[in-house]
Amino acid sequence: MRWVRDYKPQPQVQAWYRQALWITLGGNIFLVSVKALAAYLSGSVALYADAANSASDVVYSLLMVFGLWLAQRPPDLTHPQGHSRFEPLVGLMVTLSMTFAGFEAARASLQRFLAGGLAIEPGLPTLVLLFSAGMKAGMYFTITRLAIKLHSPTLRTTAQDNLSDVLTSTAAFIGAAGSKFVHPLLDPIAGFLVAMWIFRAAYRAGRENLNYLTGAGASEELRHKIVEAAQSVPGVLRVHHLMTDYAGPRLVADLHINVDGSTPLVETHRICDEVIARVESIPEVDRAYVHIEPDDWID
Repeated sequence: MRWVRDYKPQPQVQAWYRQALWITLGGNIFLVSVKALAAYLSGSVALYADAANSASDVVYSLLMVFGLWLAQRPPDLTHPQGHSRFEPLVGLMVTLSMTFAGFEAARASLQRFLAGGLAIEPGLPTLVLLFSAGMKAGMYFTITRLAIKLHSPTLRTTAQDNLSDVLTSTAAFIGAAGSKFVHPLLDPIAGFLVAMWIFRAAYRAGRENLNYLTGAGASEELRHKIVEAAQSVPGVLRVHHLMTDYAGPRLVADLHINVDGSTPLVETHRICDEVIARVESIPEVDRAYVHIEPDDWID
């Protein structure tokens, strides 16, 4: 009697996840240290807001390490289908961390705005923000590449957060520089823009991960792709029923297919296995369940 699903270790997959985690955690720890020191020395609230965003990045990086470690554990009697549902749960924790950073950035910006702003001397703040934008751009491209290879929603969200950080660092750079050459209030205004970008990223990440946790269905494009894969199997006349839902970050597909009613049982079983294999070869699909009916059967 088999109690858990088959599991084959994937060393390359584990190596890609480790690479993504080290890049994310190491990069964010380094950036928050540099930004916090520069914000303290310069007094820039835009840089402080960006440092708060980086602090939330460190928190979610730590959550990622723990959550993805859990998600990659093999199936066992407590989780016979595997532990992949931990991944979107970590994504929600990341969303909460990002939201907190957004509130902190908005609070600091409001205080500085009500105080009339402060002219920030160019130099250290602007250099740090430019360096941060460049480093985050590199992290974005690297993590995006790994997310595509791994089909990981958590890494995809992390990559988008890195891209958002590029934009927020750029906005903070404009605010810090503009407070000296345009108006002191430009610094807290830029801080507000940083906060808005953080809230936007948090909303999108939260919506995506809630979909994974609450059993959202596949997109129309993916549904057609599943049907085409099933109907490409010799012996399948058509697919007349398909229901999909996310169980964690990957999809479960339930198909009803029609075959010739005179097909021998052995051949019918072969068709079923082939349909399952082709549907599960689609990267977004975790597992497929197939129900076979004779062509003239009324469901």
